[in-house]
Amino acid sequence: MNPQTHRAAPAQPLPLYAQIKEALREGIVDGTWRQHDRLPSESELMRSFGVSRITVRQALSDLENEQLIFKVPGKGAFVAKPRPFQESVRLQGFGEAMQRLGIAVSNRVVGIVTVAADATVAARLRVPEGSPLTEIRRVRLADGETVSLDVTYVRRELGERLAREDLAMRDIFVIIENDYATPLDHADLTIDAIAADAALARQLGVAVGDPLLRCERLAWTRAGQAIDFEYLYYRSNAFRYQLRAERG
Repeated sequence: MNPQTHRAAPAQPLPLYAQIKEALREGIVDGTWRQHDRLPSESELMRSFGVSRITVRQALSDLENEQLIFKVPGKGAFVAKPRPFQESVRLQGFGEAMQRLGIAVSNRVVGIVTVAADATVAARLRVPEGSPLTEIRRVRLADGETVSLDVTYVRRELGERLAREDLAMRDIFVIIENDYATPLDHADLTIDAIAADAALARQLGVAVGDPLLRCERLAWTRAGQAIDFEYLYYRSNAFRYQLRAERG
């Protein structure tokens, strides 16, 4: 499959290699190149974009690091089976992040109940300990494969509204911003590794003791209110977080 002719625009703010990477990523996401399709060769990309080999190789290397492609010596670069990932520098719901990768998302709502805020959750949401909160548990699936269990805590009045929404198909962040006109500003994240206990193993389809990636995420509104606190438990073989650390 030959690429359409592109000409990278030096005047754009993205570096040339990043422009190439995003163009190839778009072709993977929109189905121009499907799983195991061979991408254009380095020489073809050099001619198509009018750039050097080192620029093309940097773009391909970034896509390989993101596990969107894999290389076979002597044969070229091929589209890999998508592995979900999320950028921790960008506040996105799971569905939003997967949509960018062309991955179909669905949710299985495990439970929506009213609970009393324990000390940790109360401190995060800035409410008195014992306050009534809504707990929402959802198993998240990407292309039909179980990826995570999300345990969300919100104030009860918000939770009662969310309980009436289609949480099987929609992100809570999207509902809060678009339907409830409450813009989000940022989130505080803490990420660590834990071993799956019996309950987590059952819901995620792993063995007891298997490693999981755990993320605590507290989302804030632009008005400065802590609105959504979550424990996110990811299967370590099915998901990864990606971030960029700037020097300076």
